[in-house]
Amino acid sequence: MERQKIENKKMNRKWVFFQAFLLTVVVLVIGLYAGISFEEGRFEKVNGYYLQSEVSLVDILALNNLVGMSDLSCLELENANVDLLNRVYEEASLLDQYEESGKLTQNLVTFHKKYDILRTYLWINSIKIKEICPDKLHTLVYLYNHDEEDLTKRAEQNVWSKLLLEIKNENPHAVLISIARDSNLVSLNSLIEQYNITSFPAVVVDEKSVFEKITPKEEIVNLIN
Repeated sequence: MERQKIENKKMNRKWVFFQAFLLTVVVLVIGLYAGISFEEGRFEKVNGYYLQSEVSLVDILALNNLVGMSDLSCLELENANVDLLNRVYEEASLLDQYEESGKLTQNLVTFHKKYDILRTYLWINSIKIKEICPDKLHTLVYLYNHDEEDLTKRAEQNVWSKLLLEIKNENPHAVLISIARDSNLVSLNSLIEQYNITSFPAVVVDEKSVFEKITPKEEIVNLIN
């Protein structure tokens, strides 16, 4: 009788362990499914933002082609370009938040490069607009390494990001164009070569001044006022 009780206790323990194991597997599967669903939801959200930006880009291309052919003013052209640049900046910031969360997927990496291509084009487009409408638009082009491993450089990039965002928010005619220079874009590399930049992060202000080291805010603001 006593032996039977011992055997029953052993069976009960095994059953408890089995239930715990089964519960762990169920929770793991549910968590994995939820993670995949969440990732797909983020992918769809970012994809939707990017498609909107592509539509806006085509729209501003059409607007640019009308310059000189209609009564469009420099102010209208500038406002349209600033609106798109600011929208792209905000949308791309969403990618940064996802990446900082530690859930970096190949989809997000691809979208990051897409936004770098889009922002490179917008930089080129801004240069063309300033040729038509001088002194109407000011650009702050921030070039950084997306996959920077040096902790000192990463800290420097954080300082630059906050500094430039402050300047952008305080100056309505200034736009901030942040581009990862290690995206290996031919068009971007060609632009960078024109400025003889040897160290990153770096900031190009109005295609005239280049800063490769942290610079006092006032010095940059004076260049765009």
